Amino acid sequence: MIYTALAPYSEAMPTSKLIEVENLHRNFGAVAAVRDLNFSLNSGEVLGFLGPNGAGKSTTMRIITGNLAPTSGQITLGGYDLLREPIAARRLLGYLPDNPPLYRDCSVREFLSFCGRLHGLRGNHLTEAVDRAIDRCGLGDVPRKIIGHLSKGYQQRVGIAQAIVHDPELVILDEPTVGLDPRQIDEIRQLVRELGENHSVILSTHILSEVQAVCSHVQIINQGELVLKSALADLESTTTGRHFRIRFLTPPEVAMLNELVGINEVLVDTNGDFLVSFTDQTLGTESLLRKSLELGWGLTELSPPAAHPPSLEQLFLQLTDEAVANESAPEPPEPISQ
Repeated sequence: MIYTALAPYSEAMPTSKLIEVENLHRNFGAVAAVRDLNFSLNSGEVLGFLGPNGAGKSTTMRIITGNLAPTSGQITLGGYDLLREPIAARRLLGYLPDNPPLYRDCSVREFLSFCGRLHGLRGNHLTEAVDRAIDRCGLGDVPRKIIGHLSKGYQQRVGIAQAIVHDPELVILDEPTVGLDPRQIDEIRQLVRELGENHSVILSTHILSEVQAVCSHVQIINQGELVLKSALADLESTTTGRHFRIRFLTPPEVAMLNELVGINEVLVDTNGDFLVSFTDQTLGTESLLRKSLELGWGLTELSPPAAHPPSLEQLFLQLTDEAVANESAPEPPEPISQ
């Protein structure tokens, strides 16, 4: 992997944001895999990172863990610039990639001890760290077993254990339940919930129920761009569930709708439809119809608000609709490390 020249080690500035990603871009030749990504994560939050296949999730994970250099942009971990101070920044994170980096010929304890030493742990600190990771990941029955002889579910647990053996502040998990059966999926989800009690977590997945089950926040990436950032609690009371949907043949300016009598608020969704709430529904509807006829807007739809706010699944389908045709397209391959 390629980094810019390392600056001298320095103390990071205190920050409430554990990770900040600013104006992140990654190109593979003429293909823009990630475009102008901006997001942050506070200590104690569990972020679900959603997107269809090929949307840029794994590329983003590789960049913010320091395994792939960005084309441009900045990533800050705990106040450390990832490109200028990579060692200091990466001390704060643990990473489980989509293909767990396991040495299949080692026993569980041997492998975790090796990973702990890579993070600078020695002596009693190493032994305690390995014991703690084994206990937290439910590996107490298999510490001496060869990893290659374990089930897929247990191997995923070993992969998570290596990510947390040094007790990082941020744990990044890329598709941790892929290929597991329903019981194993439930066990891994429970483990992620427990991790969220003591760590900040970024969970990259395309499984909506996973995010709803374990996350406090969600963001959706589509064709390399973020199209949604929200706390899950806020989605439950999203304003679109209280607005009428309005469509025109010749859409007016939002300001013109806001000036109409009886209209309280006007939003525009990703499809270009207007979402309107009324201070007085009767007056608002009458003024809307009158002005549409007068100015030739061509009102074609006035739909009442849904009984319930849109679900995460509905939002996901709406926001990623343009990517459906390309959903089977894989992300660009990871470059070979030099």
